[in-house]
Amino acid sequence: MAWSKEQIHLMGTVIDIMIEHEEPTILLNNCVEELKCYEKMFSANSQTSELMAINLQAGKSEVKVHRNLFELIKLGKEHSLPVDSHLNIAIGPLTQAWHIGFEDARVPEQAEITSLLKKINPNRIHLNGANQSIYLEEETSIDLGALAKGYIADLMVADLKRKQVTSGMINLGGNVLVFGNPPNENRDEWYIEVQVPEQSQSKERFLMKVNDKSIVTSGVYERVLKKGNQVYHHIINPSTGYPVDTDVLSLTILSDKSVEGEIWTTRLFGKKAEEMIKEINQTKGIEGIVITKTMSYLSAGIKQYL
Repeated sequence: MAWSKEQIHLMGTVIDIMIEHEEPTILLNNCVEELKCYEKMFSANSQTSELMAINLQAGKSEVKVHRNLFELIKLGKEHSLPVDSHLNIAIGPLTQAWHIGFEDARVPEQAEITSLLKKINPNRIHLNGANQSIYLEEETSIDLGALAKGYIADLMVADLKRKQVTSGMINLGGNVLVFGNPPNENRDEWYIEVQVPEQSQSKERFLMKVNDKSIVTSGVYERVLKKGNQVYHHIINPSTGYPVDTDVLSLTILSDKSVEGEIWTTRLFGKKAEEMIKEINQTKGIEGIVITKTMSYLSAGIKQYL
């Protein structure tokens, strides 16, 4: 069977899809159309997305949504509620104020940030499982940017497998999900290199050897705003309203599902490297690599994949 690949610029990133199938072109075209549909569903930066329809009705009425959107919001709220979690899907007012990565990015005044911090409690998101609807309290806004790519990758792989695709790779802007055997190789493992940020003094290189796994990396170098001598990255601390103050440059999570990697890179980013590794070691089903400005930290079980 033939291998074929497709690249598309969508969701503010580059997406690569590669599959092995007798009729790959048809399936890849279907993947592109699916991605466009998912963007219309999950985007917090489109006035016409299904997510934006919820945000625009904040304080007015509940909105019935597609089951996938409801499921992701439910999952996101669940992981936003723990006191020590840096994930907060109600962070929309803050991310829109900073808007780092977009042309209108700016540094909000302290008074504005103080005001917005009062509006980002995830308990202001109300889910009605009976009719699959969402109600937001006034001035609440959901942002699923921390989770959507991983959730979408999982949906797409599940769909490809239902269509008898046995091997493939989806790379959504650095969120890599692989299954089956890699192309043109006499091995059953994919070799995926973990990016080491240029700012790190660590000279280590990490080549992951995996199959049926997801590798998600989150880093402070991905999107930045430069103002004078100050550089602001896009990972906002929901407790302070400012970009996370940390010497951690990147966190990579290895998991079975890509959305799990998204959840844990976001939940943990903002903690000290040692605390990240401790929590990864205590959490079933994930492994991780933390890279700081000076060194790297590995979870207890990651070495079997290196």
